[in-house]
Amino acid sequence: MNDATASGPARPPRPVLDVWCELQCPDCHAALDDLRALRERYGDRLEVRLRHFPLAKHKHAYVAAQAAEEAAEQGQGRAYIEAVLGRTEELAKGGEKLLLKVAGELGLDAEEMDTALIDGRHLLIVDADQAEGKAIGVTGTPTYVIGGERLDGGTSQEGLRARIEEIADRLLDEHEQG
Repeated sequence: MNDATASGPARPPRPVLDVWCELQCPDCHAALDDLRALRERYGDRLEVRLRHFPLAKHKHAYVAAQAAEEAAEQGQGRAYIEAVLGRTEELAKGGEKLLLKVAGELGLDAEEMDTALIDGRHLLIVDADQAEGKAIGVTGTPTYVIGGERLDGGTSQEGLRARIEEIADRLLDEHEQG
């Protein structure tokens, strides 16, 4: 017997905000405050998923995405992403050395991080995110997708958080009534 039959209709899953970003992007760095505010406002009622979309113009973005996946595997994904995004200019100059330095600063296993970057164990995740982003029309970062609506933050963050909150509130109302 499934839960839907025993207790009425199953509730729809909680709303999801996909954020297509890359760790060498200054616009993604600027979006951090909005993401923190959204997490604070909604807590676990809104799932915020950071998705990889490394841009060719940023030399270290692809390897940074792989490093973020390794950090997540070691239990520090969000902290690592925020730390690297806070140092986009440094990443442009330091590349992998900065990525390993940040890992060490967060208490991650920097040697394991280095091995992961060499053996490419996270390539498929990064490639899959990027392919999915391209399939839905993502062309730059940050791009937000919530409730089937795509919002481009690469040109301006102005008004985006308010629009995301408007959509999230509507989805949460539907979720709670569903």
